[in-house]
Amino acid sequence: MKNWIAFWNILAKDMRTYYLKPPNISWGIIFPIVWTGMFFIKSGSGLESVLSLLPGVMTISILFGTTSVLSVTITFERRSRSFERLLLAPISLELLMLAKTSGAILFGVVNVFVPVIIAVFVADLSGITWSLVIPAILLIAVVSTFFGLFIAVSVSEVFEAQTFSNFFRFPMIFLCGLFFPIMSLPVFIRPLSYILPITYGVDILHGAITGEHIMSLTLDFLVIGAFCVVLFLLSLYNIKRKWIS
Repeated sequence: MKNWIAFWNILAKDMRTYYLKPPNISWGIIFPIVWTGMFFIKSGSGLESVLSLLPGVMTISILFGTTSVLSVTITFERRSRSFERLLLAPISLELLMLAKTSGAILFGVVNVFVPVIIAVFVADLSGITWSLVIPAILLIAVVSTFFGLFIAVSVSEVFEAQTFSNFFRFPMIFLCGLFFPIMSLPVFIRPLSYILPITYGVDILHGAITGEHIMSLTLDFLVIGAFCVVLFLLSLYNIKRKWIS
């Protein structure tokens, strides 16, 4: 019981301190709208393309929403030594890091519903398989958060965390099938797509929203779930090796 009290208090503190600040809330609303408008202008298409764009916009909302704040807060707390005080809490390191990342996961999940709410008013969403969309959203939020955590615990400065985050995030926009089909990429580039965890979450969303996916949905869920576990364990390893020992 004490573990979950500690978990809740760490999560609540992070939500108040970082995620519920007006700039982050407004950014979470404006960012998906800007991306949607950009691709409408770029493609020159009308409202009939909303469903084809929705999986990509949803994924970007999660990816940038989770990694942007988390990669900074974790690094900042380490530099200010507030993270060291958290290590004194009578809970395991695994539960502590789950508490630290839960705020980012929730923030990413909330962000994703901004483009969904917009789409409700301009497109027919009755054909969407929500039983696949909801778990896909959660898994993309978790894997994106753990990806941001892995970056944060691998560097020592805030600017390094932001730089490395962008180094991986922006190529994902073009390599993970968000807006451009993977099969349209040059053959020698496609292998890069399959080593990125977001690719599998996007494939699930495309299958659930447009009915078009290139891999088995079962395989998608298994692979993205495996990425979640591996990234979290690697992050814990880096924390123990670099921050504690």
